[in-house]
Amino acid sequence: MKNEIVALVLAGGKGTRLKGLTKKNCKPAVFYGGKYRIVDFVLSNLANSNINKIGLVTQYETVELNHYTSSGKHWGFDGNNSSFTLLSPRQKEEDSSWYKGTADAIYQNLDFLEQFNPEYVLIASSDHIYKMNYIKMLNFLKQKEGDVCLSSIDVSIEEASRFGILSLNDNNQILSFSEKPKHPTSTNASMGIYIFKYKVLVDCLKHDAKNTLSSHDFGKDIIPYLLSKNKKLFAFPFHGYWKDVGTLSSLWKANMDLLDDSSTLDLYDEHSTFKIYSEDTKSLPQYIGPNALVSNSIVNQGSIILGEVNHSVVFNDTLIEEGAFIKDCVIMPRAVIKKGAKIYKAIVSSDVIIDENRIINSEKKEVILVEK
Repeated sequence: MKNEIVALVLAGGKGTRLKGLTKKNCKPAVFYGGKYRIVDFVLSNLANSNINKIGLVTQYETVELNHYTSSGKHWGFDGNNSSFTLLSPRQKEEDSSWYKGTADAIYQNLDFLEQFNPEYVLIASSDHIYKMNYIKMLNFLKQKEGDVCLSSIDVSIEEASRFGILSLNDNNQILSFSEKPKHPTSTNASMGIYIFKYKVLVDCLKHDAKNTLSSHDFGKDIIPYLLSKNKKLFAFPFHGYWKDVGTLSSLWKANMDLLDDSSTLDLYDEHSTFKIYSEDTKSLPQYIGPNALVSNSIVNQGSIILGEVNHSVVFNDTLIEEGAFIKDCVIMPRAVIKKGAKIYKAIVSSDVIIDENRIINSEKKEVILVEK
């Protein structure tokens, strides 16, 4: 069966910089925004782009992510014309192993792509917060008559060394690529989203698999190799909200951005055709008590607020007792903040109980994680 485009979503990263949040859970399944998980954004982007042949490539601590994504029903991927498949490392007849890198993860799943025989393959990470219509990116690649398209975003020169940096000509063609350079010469950063012509992808992955010196990574190996072979690579410029939430501070900041009126990420337009979909937790309605004070905050269903909540994001089924005070916090599902407790600039993990009168992070110097 011929399909124009098939998507592979990379969801196997450990996310060690998120510390205890990813001790028993992979980064894409981490909670965000009072209602969502990080993986909701890439899967919703695919649904809104009408791309419905999808493989979710998993590896590290897959149980919760697999349960959450299951058949893809939250995003409408369980219909007759859709295909949603979880792709964990498999034991095959030939030599196989855990995925050695992003490129190897796709290489080990070429048989999945082969059944669709697509014209193009979209490869996207699942650990970023953003809204994007991938079809616009595909049309951009077609217009340029290119082999590969990378989405790019302009970053500050101070943070450019954290990303893969692109040098472009006036036609947005990529002239060079440098992965996390110490001294960046450009602020055009790769967002970790690629669209390949299918044949180009297959050829370069097979070549990379034979290279014993390769780290089997798209940024470090595949993109430089294709440039060396004079393939036509282009950068699709993205203008909008995009956040890599790979650290505690960036995850906290992305949650706080939702409380900022000037933020370009809008999750509240009920008439939008580009919504972010998530699981319905089937919790009870939220309850705000008669003596509660809630200001500039997101409070999800099932939460009981009896104390004071200021500039914070509160997930479902959370209890904030009378006399408790939280400010600049992210309170994850089923946490209990007992009376008299005061918490500042923190992420409180799921199911944590904060004892009465406990004071946390009153100095507010940096974001802290409160675990069980």
